[in-house]
Amino acid sequence: MPNTAAIAGLITIVSATSAFASDLIEKTSPHAVGFTMDRLEAAVTAAGATVFARVDHAAGAASVDLELAPSQLLIFGNPKLGTPAMQGGATAGLDLPLRVLAYEDDAGVVHVVYHDPATLAATHGLPADAKYIQMMTGALDKLTSKAIAAE
Repeated sequence: MPNTAAIAGLITIVSATSAFASDLIEKTSPHAVGFTMDRLEAAVTAAGATVFARVDHAAGAASVDLELAPSQLLIFGNPKLGTPAMQGGATAGLDLPLRVLAYEDDAGVVHVVYHDPATLAATHGLPADAKYIQMMTGALDKLTSKAIAAE
């Protein structure tokens, strides 16, 4: 007889993995990682948001003599959107400011990935229909679309 506890545990792991993956929004870019992130950073700045940091994961790996395909993270936000989220639930500060990752896969395809802001609402007990969640969703879509647009 199969071990039902083990099977239930496996189903839970698969479900959790699927749930985690489903909260990611992914787009592909026709540009190199660095150029994609340059464009995203310019779009963020032009929209009046603040860039807090840009992390070059590949450069970090190289600094310890390891290899990593191009991978960069942009951390940015707008206090007009983030503050109301954190007022609604202080733990939202764990996931704010917003983050967008661009990375190159083994086939050379550049992916632009970010968490769906609806997940922010669900994770931190915020209203799913809050205006700031809708605005974050629209802003992330618009900004990443500018970053990946053909020239």
